[in-house]
Amino acid sequence: MTKLNAEQGSPAALSVKSLWKVFGPKGDKIIGTPSADLPRSELLAKTGCVAAVRDVSFEVTPGEVFVVMGLSGSGKSTLVRCLTRLIEPTAGTVTIDGNDITNASDAKLRELRRNYVSMVFQHFGLLPHRQVLDNVAYGLEIRGVGKAERRAKATEIIELVGLKGNERSYPDQLSGGMQQRVGLARALAGDPSLLLFDEPFSALDPLIRRDMQNEVIRLQGDLQKTMVFITHDLQEALKLGDRILIMRDGEIVQIGTGAEIVANPADDYVRDFVSEVPRAHVLTLRYVMRDPRPDDSSEGPVMSPDTVVRQAARAALESDHVVRVVEDGKLVGIVDDDAILRIVVAEEHHSASVPA
Repeated sequence: MTKLNAEQGSPAALSVKSLWKVFGPKGDKIIGTPSADLPRSELLAKTGCVAAVRDVSFEVTPGEVFVVMGLSGSGKSTLVRCLTRLIEPTAGTVTIDGNDITNASDAKLRELRRNYVSMVFQHFGLLPHRQVLDNVAYGLEIRGVGKAERRAKATEIIELVGLKGNERSYPDQLSGGMQQRVGLARALAGDPSLLLFDEPFSALDPLIRRDMQNEVIRLQGDLQKTMVFITHDLQEALKLGDRILIMRDGEIVQIGTGAEIVANPADDYVRDFVSEVPRAHVLTLRYVMRDPRPDDSSEGPVMSPDTVVRQAARAALESDHVVRVVEDGKLVGIVDDDAILRIVVAEEHHSASVPA
């Protein structure tokens, strides 16, 4: 997905600082003690507590799609629920558009949830006795928006997510993919500044899942929303995310773009995650270019350092000259045929060696 850069100096759309969630008796007393550094199994045995989220800090810029991923039990779903205090954090702060979530009163928290944040869950949570139109309009109804206005807005969003003609259908008359579109439309109807997705497509069939991923990409191109997307699927993370946060046992292992993580995995855990990733589809020219030399040709294709290797391959291999990598009007690197072939051929060899 194309990164939507925030202006320099723009405040973070979401800021998370030193966030902890410890389940168990007197969990708050553990933070700052030697016990907090124990592995999860040892902490549980010693204290009866589980540190589901451990000292997590990150910021999300306006218009960014920020993906949090990890295996089951890594703490990613607990983390996303702490962002709006569906689960109360044990310590730390969460700020959304400058609003302090962690210290907000109950009344302020309700206002923030209604007006600033929407969530899309794996289980759609649709109201079975309400038609699509009124399911989509439900959040606006809770806000006190008049019937005519909320139905007009719901109709607009229903068309936006590709459900036009289904306004009067009931949820049980729709496929799983269409039900998730209703959930997505409901989240968008209130025009939130932040969208939170908690593994929304994991229960869908693979083809429907791919369609919904493409739908998110399309909508993001139109709406430029700030999104936090939870998934256990690296391919989904790479497809959707501007940046990816990888968690293990409640802690951050690595944060970076897909290309950064594939090119420079932080440890064996991440290296194992990315081992099956087709590198030519993820790595950019920034990771295969060399420094320019005086004898390099001044001719040849000109490309951005953020061009994906696979996209650059045809033009590079068909040219009689090296690829000149230019950023902000300055020549920053050179990519020759060998650099391209090392990635593309290695990928094809790997694919051929994997049993069907």
